[in-house]
Amino acid sequence: MLFEDSMSLLWLSYYALSLIVLVAVYFALAFLPRLPRLVITWCVAGAMWMPAGYQLPLIEEGEFYTGWAPAAMVSAVAFLEHSTSALRGGLLWLILGIALGACVGIALWWWRRPEPYDDVSQHQPQEEDPQPTRRREPVIN
Repeated sequence: MLFEDSMSLLWLSYYALSLIVLVAVYFALAFLPRLPRLVITWCVAGAMWMPAGYQLPLIEEGEFYTGWAPAAMVSAVAFLEHSTSALRGGLLWLILGIALGACVGIALWWWRRPEPYDDVSQHQPQEEDPQPTRRREPVIN
């Protein structure tokens, strides 16, 4: 059950709060054009959502606690503890998350980009007017 395992509840609440942050970032960047706004927003999403594994030493000699956390948190803790091996792993996952987020932002922009006016006129069928000089009256359908 969800409430019996606190780790799944923790991840669920983290992703719910990160969605709120993501929407706030998107609306905060409203002054930017659509492409940079989507790329920056999805880079932030990739940084927030990319998990990375970590290892913490326990009190007993040679025993470790391993788990998963957001790559940004793993990198930040590794930086504060001066742990180069954990920092390298966390930063690699963080950079991968940012790159994947940028790709998703570009793909969303490409998929929903506005069509240029030249392409719109080419898609409309050309009608043959038997008398091209004759004035055509508007018709209400």
